[in-house]
Amino acid sequence: TSSLVHDDLPCMDDDMMRRGKASTWAEYGEDIGVLTGDALMMFAFETAANAFETSIAPDELSRIGRAMGILAHKTGVYGMIGGQTVDVELAGGPIPGDKLEFIYRLKTGALIEASMLIGAVLGGAAEEDCKIVESLAAKIGMAFQIQDDILDVTSSLEVLGKPVGSDEKNHKTTYVTIRGLEQAQKDVEEISQRALDGLASLKEQNSYLNELVVYLVHRKK
Repeated sequence: TSSLVHDDLPCMDDDMMRRGKASTWAEYGEDIGVLTGDALMMFAFETAANAFETSIAPDELSRIGRAMGILAHKTGVYGMIGGQTVDVELAGGPIPGDKLEFIYRLKTGALIEASMLIGAVLGGAAEEDCKIVESLAAKIGMAFQIQDDILDVTSSLEVLGKPVGSDEKNHKTTYVTIRGLEQAQKDVEEISQRALDGLASLKEQNSYLNELVVYLVHRKK
């Protein structure tokens, strides 16, 4: 939520709607929007740190510490913020396909990688399985962002809950502008299937997680 509050700011995407309501900055002002995004980011780490107070076993404490490190790494300059920085720097001009995938991998993929990898780490998954989870999460992130580009072209404000056509308005290069709508839709299918194949390769199977992945990459809003 922190990242979305910042993403809507005038200095970023300048969007006035989010989830069917006025975006934070549009409702409360740009200054409060910046502070809200900052506060939510700090609250995420505060919430994570609370786990230290409820765990005493050395192996649990080690997992918690590693999980917080993952959260910081995937959120910071080597993750979401780094991807957003490159996105802002290249805004307004053509972006090569490899650069666009780099932005997507960091800006969107890193947070999904963090969510899934932290779950694996806290659950005591083997290191080999953690690597598989991180890899398939990256694919989910890529498919998710491509689907986001598709919805910006094909959906409506009423369904999506935020302005459509904002990428074109901001002269942003997207996966759709590079690959075309039809190919982008095919790529979502192919990338998401590779993610599902990765899930199937794990020792532990979870039908809900499979359903969640399918929902995320085929969502209509």
